[in-house]
Amino acid sequence: MVVAIETAPAAKIERMRALGAKLILVSYEAAWQALEARAFPGAEGTFVHPFDDHNFIAGHATMGLEILEDAPDTVAVIAGIGGGGLVTGVGSAIKALKPEAKVWGAEPETAAPAALSFSMGSPQVFTAWKASFVDGAGGRSVFPRMWERMKPVVDGFIVVSLDEIRNAMRLMAEKARVISEGAGALPLAAALTGKAGPGPIVGIVSGGNIDLKRFSELIEP
Repeated sequence: MVVAIETAPAAKIERMRALGAKLILVSYEAAWQALEARAFPGAEGTFVHPFDDHNFIAGHATMGLEILEDAPDTVAVIAGIGGGGLVTGVGSAIKALKPEAKVWGAEPETAAPAALSFSMGSPQVFTAWKASFVDGAGGRSVFPRMWERMKPVVDGFIVVSLDEIRNAMRLMAEKARVISEGAGALPLAAALTGKAGPGPIVGIVSGGNIDLKRFSELIEP
């Protein structure tokens, strides 16, 4: 049984159904409330959190190990932020093996609670949140437990515009033949701002779940 946001790409929903999942489609607000409550009325079974979970975070950390194994000269790593599990896991591995390397989180301008929390010094609610095509990253708030996990391993947060994200999606398609959803393009968009330094920079492109028609509309010049 999977609680999913009703505006999720059709491709993602179809794949979950093909794997045998029973879907409960809800609004973004209802889904976020379920994450905070760690439960959903009427859903049976053990609740598995998509980011506030030790096993998920530890799994993400293996990416950090692989990055430094394959590219030991890396000076900065950028990961998109939804709830913070990805950047926390990757950042934990990077900082353990190469503490001088920088770890950056990337968020869209329409949903940047981590950047706001970093500037305020405590977990914050992003009251200016707006829905956008970047539906795989950028939440309404930073959970206190995730904030405590991120603080020691994330050096800062880079906020990018929706136009910068579209440009990054187009660039990856043109130059690397990679189809990325908005959340997956966040790290490249952040790297292109120059705020993460000159590099070598590794951007984690996580997320290719986007309908092709929608993708074509977004990258059209």
